[in-house]
Amino acid sequence: MRLLEVIVEKHVDVYVAYAVGLKGTIVGEWDSFEEAVADITSAIQFHMETFGDEEHWNDESF
Repeated sequence: MRLLEVIVEKHVDVYVAYAVGLKGTIVGEWDSFEEAVADITSAIQFHMETFGDEEHWNDESF
């Protein structure tokens, strides 16, 4: 199992979350920090289930 870094940034009126270390982009914006964490977690799980756990790591970022 690998750990995945997730960045959550507070902007003026939204929170933006994105995953670091995956090929492709998983990003979104939400009204609260909690929503951002829950939604990016769900998106990462979907990404891994759909595309595979090992094939979509961007090893250049580690």
